[in-house]
Amino acid sequence: QVQLVESGGGLVQPGGSLRLSCAASGSIRSISSMAWYRQAPGNERELVAAEASGGSANYADSVKGRFAISRDNAKNTVYLQMNNLKPEDTAVYYCYANIRIGPLAITTTYWGQGTQVTVSS
Repeated sequence: QVQLVESGGGLVQPGGSLRLSCAASGSIRSISSMAWYRQAPGNERELVAAEASGGSANYADSVKGRFAISRDNAKNTVYLQMNNLKPEDTAVYYCYANIRIGPLAITTTYWGQGTQVTVSS
């Protein structure tokens, strides 16, 4: 069994910052890729930030220049640094990972439980 445990959400004022964490645990052979999604009530879940080849990352236009994704492989943890937060960033943020598990290293998709980020005065 593999679990993704998220933390770091909360209530912040516009212009503030938060750092989300997502720690993977369990029978992990390796992590292929990790990403962050978010979903506001009534909206579809959207991709916010995703790891890309060569150590680069892809970001939604709405967060580009403000958010940064990073990973600590030693801790099996991915982070999302969020700066200059805006009210439209309010959503539940979900960690996503493709992880190779078991003796055959089968790639399996996992989602975190979600963490609420609220940006309001």
